[in-house]
Amino acid sequence: MINVGKIKQYSNVLERPLSKGKQEVSLSAFAFLFSELVQYNQTQVDNITELERRLEDAGYAVGARILELLCHREKGNRRETRLLGILSFVHSTVWKVLFGKSKVLSLGGVGCMGTSRLRVGSCNVGSLMGKSIELVKILQKRKVSIALGGYLVVEVRSVNDRLMAIKLVVGGLTFNVVNAYAPHAGLDEEVKRHFWEDLDEVADSLEKGTEHEDEYMISEKELLVNRFISIPKDMGAFNCGAFVAGIVRGVLENAGFPAVVTAHFVPVEGQHRPRTTILIKFAEEVLRREATLG
Repeated sequence: MINVGKIKQYSNVLERPLSKGKQEVSLSAFAFLFSELVQYNQTQVDNITELERRLEDAGYAVGARILELLCHREKGNRRETRLLGILSFVHSTVWKVLFGKSKVLSLGGVGCMGTSRLRVGSCNVGSLMGKSIELVKILQKRKVSIALGGYLVVEVRSVNDRLMAIKLVVGGLTFNVVNAYAPHAGLDEEVKRHFWEDLDEVADSLEKGTEHEDEYMISEKELLVNRFISIPKDMGAFNCGAFVAGIVRGVLENAGFPAVVTAHFVPVEGQHRPRTTILIKFAEEVLRREATLG
């Protein structure tokens, strides 16, 4: 005799298990619905700022619900209590559910999830005319990630004949590089002391200008909500990424991490469409709590 198990019957829809269901939705359906959302809100406002605020509010409601769903489905009703934990949850779990992929999180322009090595080299372009093949081979052999040839440099600050501070932009990210020519062993100790004092001063100035422990960034080459939206010329600064910024803020604030979340366009050289960066700036109370927890 074959025993056939009975399927458990649920009298109330709220008693049914919350299954994952289908993980994908129609891209064309989403594009249509989102464009309708944008057009409706456009008729309710008089300026771009108010339109982005309404989109952010709509996204906030989505973020609050996503947090409840994912905490129940993925984490057994547990929630993150530490800063890096909630950030990892946002850029991996939440981002993957929304867009089908996780993203790299950045702190002050430098990746903070994982460690990587970056090599920067400078070259005299004038003396290398006609030797681009040889130059490429040398860079590959030395594993140089960035070669300063002039076209990436946006600011040069000459301190003295031995120190130079250089600001360059790569892929929408800003890097600060100090080019230093240290005094050789045979020079006077006074010269060496002045060199190291000047180098410390330059390094301190760069650190104060680029380190923001309360700011984190999620960068997206082509954010889905901006892909199918045609922006009129009179609304050139409008960014539909405000909707995604609202989702992120909804997740963070309802998890106990109040923050200001904004969306920004970052021009990328050689590309028609700019990159979108979601900037997260946490409230001071979050940093104080994190410091207390150690």
